[in-house]
Amino acid sequence: MKQRTITSLFLIFLILPIIYKGGLLFHLFVYALSIFALKEIITIKETKKAIPDLIKFISYIVMTLFVLYHSSQMKQFVLDYKIIAATFLLFLLSVMFYHDEEKYSVSDALYLVGTIFFIGISFSLLQIINSIHVNYVIYIFLIACITDSYSYLIGNLIGKHPVMESIDSFKKWEGLIGGVFFGTLLPYVFLSTVVHPNSSQIILFLMTLFLSVLGQFGDLFFSAMKKYFNKERFSNLMPGHGGVLDRFDSIIFITLGFIFFIGGIL
Repeated sequence: MKQRTITSLFLIFLILPIIYKGGLLFHLFVYALSIFALKEIITIKETKKAIPDLIKFISYIVMTLFVLYHSSQMKQFVLDYKIIAATFLLFLLSVMFYHDEEKYSVSDALYLVGTIFFIGISFSLLQIINSIHVNYVIYIFLIACITDSYSYLIGNLIGKHPVMESIDSFKKWEGLIGGVFFGTLLPYVFLSTVVHPNSSQIILFLMTLFLSVLGQFGDLFFSAMKKYFNKERFSNLMPGHGGVLDRFDSIIFITLGFIFFIGGIL
């Protein structure tokens, strides 16, 4: 618990200035997150089957193009179809090149394509949201951090009923409900007073509630992934927390959910 708290405080003092500074510093920060996340995706996959070095190299190149290129498309929710086409062609045609399922198969190719799109789009969206308004990124981080923290604390203190024991025996209904309660209330207060004081308060509250619940499902999704590969954590990059995908699992899902609102009610 002590190590987890120290790491959390360090991350807060590191990330907040980067978010506020924005610009190139924020783009590089998000790019670094995407590369570390991809490394964790590849590493956990290799617990079951090794991925050829050439394919791993291509993966990092594609992720770099994906995240850094779209960081230039500020305030635009667009995708470059050239990058999309190149991604599919590079990974799928490589199956023919290796022509050996023991080395590289169709399922390996689809795993990499899917995860690169999943991670790449999520972190690209985070950059676009930051360029629209820095407070939106703070709002997303507030939901994720408060929901996760209270879910963890309340679950440890009074949790007795597992949410999905087959996926994560540590996540309890008591913790989930408590996490969603505080993860909705506090970010809603921030959004309704600092960012959108004149907007419909009911809509802002319901949106925050939805995103807090979505963040919990993001946590469960990545827990299911770790369960499949029989790993406790994606990596040990952050002591007490694990890797990027252990710490940013909720943020990834909340970011994907937030874009349904940012172009409409906000």
